[in-house]
Amino acid sequence: MDGKAKQPRHIVLVTIGSAGDLFPFLRIALALREAGHRMSFLGPVQHEAFVREAGLPFHGLPADPAVLDHPDLWHPTRGFGVVWEATRPAMAAVPAFMAALPPDEKCTMLVHPLALPEADLCRAARPGLRIAAVFLAPSNLPTVHDPLMLGPWRVPCWVPIGVRRRLWRAAAKRFIDPVALPGVNAARASAGLAPVNTLIDSITAIADLSIALFPDWFAPTQPDWPRPLVRSGFPLFDPQPDAALSGELQHFLGQGGRPLVFTPGTGNRQARAYFAHAIEATRLLGERAVFLTPHRDQLPAELPHHVLWQDYVPLRALLPQIALLVHHGGIGTTAEALHAGTPQLVVPLAHDQFDNGARVEALGVGLSLPATRLNTRRLVAGLEALLDDDGLRGRCRAVAANFSHDAGIGDVLDALEALAR
Repeated sequence: MDGKAKQPRHIVLVTIGSAGDLFPFLRIALALREAGHRMSFLGPVQHEAFVREAGLPFHGLPADPAVLDHPDLWHPTRGFGVVWEATRPAMAAVPAFMAALPPDEKCTMLVHPLALPEADLCRAARPGLRIAAVFLAPSNLPTVHDPLMLGPWRVPCWVPIGVRRRLWRAAAKRFIDPVALPGVNAARASAGLAPVNTLIDSITAIADLSIALFPDWFAPTQPDWPRPLVRSGFPLFDPQPDAALSGELQHFLGQGGRPLVFTPGTGNRQARAYFAHAIEATRLLGERAVFLTPHRDQLPAELPHHVLWQDYVPLRALLPQIALLVHHGGIGTTAEALHAGTPQLVVPLAHDQFDNGARVEALGVGLSLPATRLNTRRLVAGLEALLDDDGLRGRCRAVAANFSHDAGIGDVLDALEALAR
């Protein structure tokens, strides 16, 4: 879309999750504002600083930080239930926000998939409301086509489509619907709407437009994804693009050789064993390591000389200077590593991370080792395989060359403008 919007519209953006979930929404929101639209940004209260520093109006949604300590948060199959229950108080506030807007105001909601049930309630109370769903990772768009990951388990490509469909429905019926449907259908009944039988099939039918914020070369469009669908590249966003590395880190990087970097994700407060294996594996390999986590208590009080802890480092500045990134497989971290041409060892725990790890392997730019199988021996083997792969850096550079400056944001804006009309 060129220039300012011809028909400015109120865009209400609703998101949940960690900073990695937030940043792509921020990139889209800034582009929409630049195009002349009025923005309302609804997100977890802990992200207020990021949104306000970007110059966007922010409406904080309730978030309980205690969820980060829930023992099942990172469980391969029970993790969804923890996330779903944790986000319901925030999502319950969305219809009230929309109800407070002028009834004749033209609005479009741009929402995280887990906010779609509430967006549907808003549309029931506000006929004419347009809804666009934003999918940050391929696994957020259910498909029976390859790769089909059921948690950490990959369904072989030779399994017939009919069997794959039954497996997917059985997994949803066991792990998703019992958690989500009672509350969803209670809210629908209060709004005079009919109940739904399964969560995933129902929410993918709600949106007037689906937006996939990842490129075709990372995940080709599948025939069973919702339509209409618009694709973009990874909308990378750095809240501090000019931030310098700390003096301590610069000194560590300058000691010779490229270190390994380990991060389990900013929201992971349950990574004590992960870091213990990393300390021992890097000692055995004779490699230096940087540990990234804001939760210092997960590490030993005294770290060995070959390990440096940092609470936060802008990945864009750090990744070009390291040998390898070991991470949880969040889509934001995965995309930053692909953009930097940095080899990856993905250690997925839950949610979209298994699928992202499988795609990193398929691109030939890294390996995936599920966290449930992580031990020092397997970690050493994975690191050695990557460090000894002479062609790995070349493949990483080839993938990095696929990135474009605008990441196809213009196509997303055009699709949203057409939706508004």
